[in-house]
Amino acid sequence: MSTSKGFTAGFRTLDTEVADRELPVKGELPGWLQGSLLRNGPARFEAGSGTGGRAFRHWFDGQAMLHRFSFGDGHVSYSNRYVDTPSSRTAREAGRIEYPEFATDPCRSLFGRFFSVFARRDVVNTNVNVTRFGDRFVAMTETPLPVEFDPETLATAGVVDYEDALKGHLTTAHPHQDPATGDLVNFMTHFSRRSEYRVYRQPSPGTRRELIARHPVARPGYMHSFAITGRYVVLAEFPLTVNPMSLLLSGRPFIENYRWEPAQGTRFIVFDRREGTVRGVYETAACFAFHHINAWEDEEDRGHLILDLCAYDDASVIDALYLDRLRAGRGVPVSYPTRYRIGLRSGRVGTERLADETMDLPRIDYTRCNGRPYRYAYGVSARGGRDDDFINQLVKVDVMTGGTRTWCEEDCYPGEPVFVPAPDATAEDEGVLLSVVLDAAAQSSSLLVLDAGTLDVLARAQAPHIVPLGFHGLFTGRP
Repeated sequence: MSTSKGFTAGFRTLDTEVADRELPVKGELPGWLQGSLLRNGPARFEAGSGTGGRAFRHWFDGQAMLHRFSFGDGHVSYSNRYVDTPSSRTAREAGRIEYPEFATDPCRSLFGRFFSVFARRDVVNTNVNVTRFGDRFVAMTETPLPVEFDPETLATAGVVDYEDALKGHLTTAHPHQDPATGDLVNFMTHFSRRSEYRVYRQPSPGTRRELIARHPVARPGYMHSFAITGRYVVLAEFPLTVNPMSLLLSGRPFIENYRWEPAQGTRFIVFDRREGTVRGVYETAACFAFHHINAWEDEEDRGHLILDLCAYDDASVIDALYLDRLRAGRGVPVSYPTRYRIGLRSGRVGTERLADETMDLPRIDYTRCNGRPYRYAYGVSARGGRDDDFINQLVKVDVMTGGTRTWCEEDCYPGEPVFVPAPDATAEDEGVLLSVVLDAAAQSSSLLVLDAGTLDVLARAQAPHIVPLGFHGLFTGRP
């Protein structure tokens, strides 16, 4: 049990929405920091107003809210707004849970469950990430239903209709940009009697997807993200797998149909994007991860591919994130930045822990280093590697030396650190980190601005309310 249960405040429903509220700032913002940090995450954990309605069961089930912190001339303004979807409206206005979520099921009939799993309209709680389709901003989740929104007002514009017939039931909210072309690349899992992983590209700035390659699979694995290099796409298929028929017949919520089978091990499925083929499937010991850090092809030995991810021993972290456990102050398992060296010709996979500090929600200088060799990664961490608390520090890892820097303050729980490079930066870590931090003692949240090189505090902007603990976001500069 945690000795301090202050992080539980980050799992309270937020009813308040504000627009362009100027925030008090302590410290000094860099003059070059102009633009907006857009964040996404769950903010409604019960149906109806307050906390009296039926509760969603899991952190990943909370209804999506967008947050925007805008910077200009040393000032910071803040807005927040719920993503307007059928799921959110029903929970908020009607006080009912009618749409299935990651770990919450409204107990439909078999006929209704078929459509709730495999139809478009029912699964649009886009609470995971924010990305861009050219000039269009979208909120995303793990179903292929991005929801467009206005980055200035945060108003929902509606579900994006793709201009193609490519089908799939599960995707990631972490598409990658092709390091050479800038096209988006992602994959989908298609459930059927003969299920498949389907890797595709989405040429910028359109919404037409093109199939790159496919790979059949009997029992698909749960994969929250993936990796990309200049030539390859790599799926890390952990031994958390599902019989697709269970999704229809078991009567259990989506994720509870998956089973942990450690004897299966982890499989890295490497797709060759140039050839449209599977380069190979490479096996290693069982592990689990939500997030990849980076990947690239070894320039000195083209027969090897390097893949870094935040590795857990197993998938028990999913169970740890049920809301009743989090609200009781129970701790969460930890993951470590881990390197896998995949021998494309030899078939061997080597493993190396990159640092002694834990890490998840990783970020890098994406524009400079995505799919290429890099030196620095930033993320959230647990002090001392303890698993009896929640993420309570920020960490910077030098993946070449294993050296680390950390930022932490008592009773503070930071979110994903978004790296913003300084204009004309020459060093990879020349810029700032932006993180929304819950101060449990003060019962408040603030936006923290750190020097990415030193992790020294440059400034803080005080939010008007507690910002529920969320997931991912992006920084967009002013046009």
